[in-house]
Amino acid sequence: MKKIPIQLLALVVLFFGSWFVLKQVDWVTVLKVKQKTKKTEEKLGDFFWDMIKKSEKESTSSFTITAVNKLKISICKSNNIDSSKIKIHIIEKDEINAFALPNNHLVIFTGLIEACEEEAELSGIIGHEIAHMEKNHLMKKLVNEVGLTALISITTGNTNSELIKSILKILTSSSYSRKLETEADLTAVDYLIKAKISPEPLANFMFRLAQSTNTIPTQFYWISTHPDSEERAKTIIDALKNKSIINVPVLKKENWDLMKKDLKKD
Repeated sequence: MKKIPIQLLALVVLFFGSWFVLKQVDWVTVLKVKQKTKKTEEKLGDFFWDMIKKSEKESTSSFTITAVNKLKISICKSNNIDSSKIKIHIIEKDEINAFALPNNHLVIFTGLIEACEEEAELSGIIGHEIAHMEKNHLMKKLVNEVGLTALISITTGNTNSELIKSILKILTSSSYSRKLETEADLTAVDYLIKAKISPEPLANFMFRLAQSTNTIPTQFYWISTHPDSEERAKTIIDALKNKSIINVPVLKKENWDLMKKDLKKD
C-alpha cells in the first residue's frame, strides 16, 4: 500500500518537471526557424534546379518520363506519400547519377537509367532518393555544412559564386554520412516491400556498379559518392531475411524495353 503514494509522487514530480522544461523553450522562435527553413528549402530547390536546367539538356522522351513517373507514383501511393510534390527531372547525360535537391526535386541522369538492368533497380534508386527527401536528410546536411544564414543569403540575392558552387557540389556529388545512407537504404527497403517491389535488385545494382568502378571510375557518381556500396548492399540483403518478398512489375516489359531503346537513340 505504501508504494502507491510514492508512485503518485513520482508522477507528479515528473509532470511538473516536464512542464518546467517545456516552459523554458521559446516555441515562437523554434516555429519561426522551422518556417524560415521551409521557405529557404523551397527557394533553394527552385534556384538550383533552374541553374542545372540552364546548363544541362532535359529529356523530352515521353517513354522515359511516363515510365519513371509510374515507378515514382507506385512507391508513393503504397507509402502514403504525396507523389505530386516530388518533381522528377531527367537529364540526358551518360553519367550514372541521381540526386535530390531541396523542395523535392529529383534529378536522374539517363546514364543511370541505362545502367539499370530491370525496373526494380530503378525503383530502388528512386525509393532511396525519396527516403532522403522524406527524412529531410538534404537540408540537415546543408545546414550542418553551410549554415542556415548562408543558405538564406542565396535565396535573398547573394551572388557569391564560390558559395553557390560549393552548395551545388554538395547537392550533386557529395555523399551523406554512413548513418543517413543506411537510414535511406532501409527506408527504401520498407517503401519497396509495401509497393510489392523486390528490394534485392537495388542491392544487386549497388554491388554490380561498385565492382565496375575499377574500370570506369569517373562515370559512376551514384556509387562513388555513396560510400561503402558493397557493405550497404549486404545490409539490404540482411534486412530481407525472414521477410516475404513479392515483386509485381509496375511497367509492362514492352514499355521498359521501349524506354531503354528510346534512350539509346539520344
